[in-house]
Amino acid sequence: MEKKIRLDKWLWAARFFKTRSLAAQAINGGKVHVNGARAKAARGVEVGEEIRIRKGTDEYVIMVRQLSAVRRGAPEAALLYLETEESRAARLSAGEERRLIRAANVAPAGRPSKRDRRMIKSFIRKE
Repeated sequence: MEKKIRLDKWLWAARFFKTRSLAAQAINGGKVHVNGARAKAARGVEVGEEIRIRKGTDEYVIMVRQLSAVRRGAPEAALLYLETEESRAARLSAGEERRLIRAANVAPAGRPSKRDRRMIKSFIRKE
């Protein structure tokens, strides 16, 4: 088995990104750090290294367990890395927080009625 593999190829094989070019864009954009340092797409990844990945609002902190240059199914890809407990807990709590914020912001049922429009206009004039 290989001792090192390109970072963009490993992230693609571990199913963090849908394509290698998306993985390379994230790496070059500073969204991926290896052992606390910013990395390049061609950097070699070894077993035991810590990788920090920011995808949208989520941040993954993982340890590399295995190397693979082949993209497999999700259950097999999950065996390539081990996510830290702190990372998983922070990600789940942030997701729950986003869900609660979305639930609190209820959208109106439809267009405002004539009375509602008059109230909105009077409110705007008072300001």
